[in-house]
Amino acid sequence: MRDGRGDLLTFDLGSQRCALVLADVVEVVRVVAMAHLPDAPPLVEGIVNLRGEVVPVFDLRARFGLAPKAVELSDHLLIARAGPRTVAIRVDCARALVEVDPRDIDRPVTSGNALAGVAKLADGLALIHDLATFLSASEAQALDTALVAADRGR
Repeated sequence: MRDGRGDLLTFDLGSQRCALVLADVVEVVRVVAMAHLPDAPPLVEGIVNLRGEVVPVFDLRARFGLAPKAVELSDHLLIARAGPRTVAIRVDCARALVEVDPRDIDRPVTSGNALAGVAKLADGLALIHDLATFLSASEAQALDTALVAADRGR
């Protein structure tokens, strides 16, 4: 969040409205076919080729206990930065860019749950996801190992 405002990209995940901090978002693209990544943590839905870069796709539904959903042509991939890593998350639909006063963002009371806060918007709430903390240290290490093994297998 910068300049005293919270710039967010909102999206739908099932019936839940969610958001990412806009500064972390690289781009929004239509869903593409994903390849399975052997030995990846269960929170990694697969991998995609983004202009020559292999990008893991995070499964927010699995992290937050939502029912799985088959890929639909109307889905979007949000390409974002998760710390030093470029990642994608599959969402039902990217919605809007919104500016939120920082006073309208409640910070989570616990850490490590991949939530940066809850934004109070004019028409409801949006969970703000923190992709940098989405994976635990062991999950991040397992993902790195799986990506290296997949790269060797090419």
